[in-house]
Amino acid sequence: MIQDIVKQLDPLPPKSKVIIFGGGFSGQRIASVGRTLGAKVLCSRRKKKSRGADFIFNTDTEVSNEIFEGATHVLSCIPPLSSGEDPVLNQLKTQLLNSKNLKWVGYLSTTGVYGDTKGDWVNEKSSPNPQQERSIRRFSCEKQWLETKLPVQILRLPGIYGPGRSAFESLLTGTVKMVDKPGQVFSRIHVDDIAGAVLFLINLYSQGKNPSIVNVSDNLPSNNLEVIAFAAKLAQKPLPTSVPFEIAKETMSPMALSFWQENRKIDNKLLCKTLGYSLIYPNFKYGLKDCFSKLDMN
Repeated sequence: MIQDIVKQLDPLPPKSKVIIFGGGFSGQRIASVGRTLGAKVLCSRRKKKSRGADFIFNTDTEVSNEIFEGATHVLSCIPPLSSGEDPVLNQLKTQLLNSKNLKWVGYLSTTGVYGDTKGDWVNEKSSPNPQQERSIRRFSCEKQWLETKLPVQILRLPGIYGPGRSAFESLLTGTVKMVDKPGQVFSRIHVDDIAGAVLFLINLYSQGKNPSIVNVSDNLPSNNLEVIAFAAKLAQKPLPTSVPFEIAKETMSPMALSFWQENRKIDNKLLCKTLGYSLIYPNFKYGLKDCFSKLDMN
């Protein structure tokens, strides 16, 4: 529930206006929380009839200067172009630089910029070493945002899950795959904690607590078998037989295979210990219980 997120957050300053580019899974949740905290929030979608489309942003449409009038906070959730350029900066850099009221600009990036560490921990001081093309493009966009000299904060996210996007969907449709790769772990973050962290960091930034890069991840990197097994226990569904990675990889798509080629644990101490954000779902067990409670079993 929205109240579970906002109860640990301070209201945004009076007359706050938040512009969110990219109103998908994360963007819509962040917008809902921002509105509950008292801000005016405008969220972009690519098409007019998309859910939550307050304005349209795509490569074919100009954004009115009126959208930026009074804007105090801007967040981009939009992935890079295939060229590695940032679509928001490509079209709107001048408007952003001319927006005199901006107090915070956020960019949702990926922990993929750290590359493969063979299962070792990484934190914000770790040197980026992106190896996948999509992560190389993300790191390029991070640098483009930081070079603007706007009050930019980069939020690096691992695998995102939440109601409607969790282990339950493949489990209940019978498409789940139990891939066994010893030592392989993935870090995760529940969509509610993305929203909570964004609004938490916005308020901290105005207090001078403004690290340029923050990892937003839960406390427990874990392997997929643990996650699927816990989901199956909650849903009282049988588990399929596990398949060794060396066999499973033969039928994986290039995108799926790329996720299994990197192994790292994401350290969230800056967000949770130093800055003081309290995770709503500190590990996948708490998060999956929330997803299960909202699951339509019919």
